[in-house]
Amino acid sequence: MSSIRETAALFFDACESGQGWDACSRYCHPDASFSAQTDTFAGIDTLAEYTEAMKGLIAGPVPDASYEIRTFAVDEDRDQVLGFAIFRGTHTGDGGPVPPSGKAVETDYVYVMEFDRDRIRHMTKIWNDGYAMRQLGWGA
Repeated sequence: MSSIRETAALFFDACESGQGWDACSRYCHPDASFSAQTDTFAGIDTLAEYTEAMKGLIAGPVPDASYEIRTFAVDEDRDQVLGFAIFRGTHTGDGGPVPPSGKAVETDYVYVMEFDRDRIRHMTKIWNDGYAMRQLGWGA
């Protein structure tokens, strides 16, 4: 297993299990950036902010959150790792834009993790947030 693949896999699990920046930071540059073309993450520009947002989601509105890795791919020439997964969960906890809806989400997403040496320096999340929010009953 390549070094960046192993680091990406450890980061992915820490982030998607809601461990927040305290656990995720060991795999990233301190100033690692984040981007996503979604309304949900508008204004979130750092990986620290994103990992804390995921921690809040799992600790609050979607406590049964889980993920299933479908594909992990390494591009050694470009120092990037792509992780494609399915996120699942049910809005049973407090938080979110409405009271607990009891509705479930099953949504595809991709993390594109760009490395500088052995740590993530930038991550892009590719995700259809509108579709996922509607599944949870959080949007029209």
